[in-house]
Amino acid sequence: MKSYMKVIAAYLLALLGGNPNPTANDLKTILGSVGAEADEDMIKLLLDQVKGKDPTELIASGREKLASVPSGGGGGVAVAAAPASGGGAAAAAPAEEAPKKEEKVEESDDDMGFSLFD
Repeated sequence: MKSYMKVIAAYLLALLGGNPNPTANDLKTILGSVGAEADEDMIKLLLDQVKGKDPTELIASGREKLASVPSGGGGGVAVAAAPASGGGAAAAAPAEEAPKKEEKVEESDDDMGFSLFD
């Protein structure tokens, strides 16, 4: 996956550089200029997949797919996956958040013996 991302980056750099149809040699040159190895199979795979497609539409399609990927941390709440059959699935109940305790932190000037804001 890591080498495939390098090939994608090289392809996008070629496009940004004004080359509307980058070739395998163009991508190898870009990758070589930064000391990265050029994986022939990955370059061929990418060029086959993007052949005849508009890069702007490919990026827009990727953004739509990424929008459905959960991101962020926290909560530890498990979400049930929808059944593949598409039947009348019950909606998952929203998780209740535990009340947060407010911790009172006392400020102390003991460390320096004076306050910077006096």
